[in-house]
Amino acid sequence: MIWEDIFGYFEGMSMDRFIRTYWYLVFLELPRYLFLDYIVLALYYLSRLSTRKSYKEAQFNFWTEQPLISILAPGKNEGKNLYKLVKSLEDQTYQNFEIIIVDDGSDDDTPIIGNSLLKAGLIDVFLRNEIRGGKASAANLALRYAKGKYVVHLDADSSLDRNAIERIITRFYMDPEIGCVGGNLKVRNAKESMASTLQAIEYLSSISVGRIVTSYLGIYRIISGAFGAFRTDVLMRIGGWDIGPGLDGDVTQKFQKLGYKVKFEDRAICLTSVPVKFKTLTKQRLRWNKSTVRFRMRKHIDVFKPNQNFKFTTFFSSLENIIFSVVFSFLWVIYLFDMLINYTLEFPMIIMTKIVIYTVLSYLQFFAIMAFSERWRSEFWLGLYIPLETIYNGYYMRFIRVMAYVKEIYFYSSYKDVWNPKKTSDKALDHGKL
Repeated sequence: MIWEDIFGYFEGMSMDRFIRTYWYLVFLELPRYLFLDYIVLALYYLSRLSTRKSYKEAQFNFWTEQPLISILAPGKNEGKNLYKLVKSLEDQTYQNFEIIIVDDGSDDDTPIIGNSLLKAGLIDVFLRNEIRGGKASAANLALRYAKGKYVVHLDADSSLDRNAIERIITRFYMDPEIGCVGGNLKVRNAKESMASTLQAIEYLSSISVGRIVTSYLGIYRIISGAFGAFRTDVLMRIGGWDIGPGLDGDVTQKFQKLGYKVKFEDRAICLTSVPVKFKTLTKQRLRWNKSTVRFRMRKHIDVFKPNQNFKFTTFFSSLENIIFSVVFSFLWVIYLFDMLINYTLEFPMIIMTKIVIYTVLSYLQFFAIMAFSERWRSEFWLGLYIPLETIYNGYYMRFIRVMAYVKEIYFYSSYKDVWNPKKTSDKALDHGKL
């Protein structure tokens, strides 16, 4: 009965009325998140045919040089994950690397496990901060000991496909102007809870597709700390990572401001664990979204100034992030109030019809993703949850984003986030809210 009501409502609607009722979808979301994505994806996979020879040459040059790679894995209370991480590195097709693990003030068995791995010769360096300094502090400590030409930063709960290191580093040999490369993240614990299942679908669209699109357009803006590679000389030149949260996007922005290209390698796969409870997920996403305001709209606001270091791609990358993340989120709130005030009686039907439309569009995107996924057989079951994903992305995540932006714009709440040690947040405030 509900479906008949929805389709009856939709069929009886004129084009003018449809546009008036769903203007947010028609004018803001369809052009950016459906049409542009499909066009760029088609161009990207076509470009692979034309760059196959250059990729083979880059691969040959990489294997000829065989550079030392420093793999950094900082973390707190990650003892249970360290052996799994080390074993995934043992299976890599490329083996000329050193492993540096930093324990950032853990109160679990990390010191015992880390020292055991060191004594067994499974890692090269194990370091410990007796007092927690935060992820940036731990990563920078590891960087001081790095000897490799390239640095690969991993979360301690990550595990890699066998050729992931080879593929992410090969990308540097395709263009000397590349400063850092992001790897492709997929969810390892997708079946653990409804929250992790929905994140698995989200990662397929926002990372596996979204970052292909932004990388191809030259506006890719975040090298994930879960799996990212950097030129060591440039990373040291910019002073490593600054105080977080949001340190991944911050360090990427600093590479861009120096004029280096930032690229995404979708064939370098990293499996990562995500929150299994919505409460934990909410805290994580509040933190991530606050960083957009903190770094894009405050710390790196200078990318919009027309000076001698101005670069259009860096300017456009930040502008696109602010418009499509911050501005669109507030426009979405305006849209909801518009519908609620002007179409009060129809509001429930408008929302239900919108969910149906988004579900159809999400299935189109999902099948496109499956067509190119290297592990589609193990991911296809996620399609059963697309209707719930529509509500998850369309409402739950949007409310979180709006809440995060309001908290950060008006209350600078990222400086009170317990994810970062209080002493480091206080230091950031002392240096002008950086």
